[in-house]
Amino acid sequence: MSATADAAAGQAGEGTLAGIGWMVLTTVLFVSVTLIVRHLGSDIPAVQAAFIRYGIGLVMVLPMLHPLVTQPVRPWVLGLYAARGLVHGVAVMLWFYAMARIPIAEVTAIGYTAPIYVTLGAALFYGERLHLRRIAAVLIGFAGTLVILRPGLAEIAPGHLAQLAAAPLFACSFLIAKGLTRDQSPGVIVGMLSLGCTLTLLPGAIMVWRPPTLDEIAWLTLCAAVATAGHYTLTRAFRAAPLTVTQPIGFLQLVWAAILGIVLFGEALDPFVLVGGGIVVASVTYISHREAQAARRITTPPAAAIKH
Repeated sequence: MSATADAAAGQAGEGTLAGIGWMVLTTVLFVSVTLIVRHLGSDIPAVQAAFIRYGIGLVMVLPMLHPLVTQPVRPWVLGLYAARGLVHGVAVMLWFYAMARIPIAEVTAIGYTAPIYVTLGAALFYGERLHLRRIAAVLIGFAGTLVILRPGLAEIAPGHLAQLAAAPLFACSFLIAKGLTRDQSPGVIVGMLSLGCTLTLLPGAIMVWRPPTLDEIAWLTLCAAVATAGHYTLTRAFRAAPLTVTQPIGFLQLVWAAILGIVLFGEALDPFVLVGGGIVVASVTYISHREAQAARRITTPPAAAIKH
């Protein structure tokens, strides 16, 4: 292998590990958002809460949009930003609704149907290879969510339906974001998401508006800060590694959500949640171990090669 090929392979391996690291951090940040939204409850309408969160987030990320002043985006790229803002805005509204009405673990578990759509979409639209270990990790993680939800055995509430509708919309948003990372900076991508979601949620927020309390504004401000950071780290993960690598890592968020629901909100210690969470942890641990091994094989020459 030539020196140039060695360098390229080494960069690919480092990118894979960096993508995994960024994705783990993303799960921590997003589950923190879940905690805040759960704390707010259903007193404030879902679309209004989502609008305030993104409106505040937009103010925070305005400096990130400065490059657009000097280098305007092409019309088709602007169309991608608009499409992402629309689908993500509707998905967030549905997610806020679900979070206030069903247990955290169930919301998160249903949300992990999204990686199925994302992984398939990455293969269909971006030509990413579906290695067997990646397919297995996604399917095993999804099996864990089915153990938690027990479809057909538990009551299906409006919150479940809202989250089921949100999952494919989030997947569309993630796929568009992956495409944008090819020539757009993470900061601009995050900033345009905040702008698009704010505009999408504005009409619904006006229809149900009621004066928010100072406490609600404070929590939604914190939610905006943490969520914006999460979208930034998510974009970095997308840029560093293929979606088929990063998506299985996202299953860790389910584990954090189940623990928070039990410890902080007194949600029942459901043995199915523990079993399903264990399956999810196993799938994430396996994919991370395999990808780390692959990266080491790329970056470290075999013993025979060192001797020559």
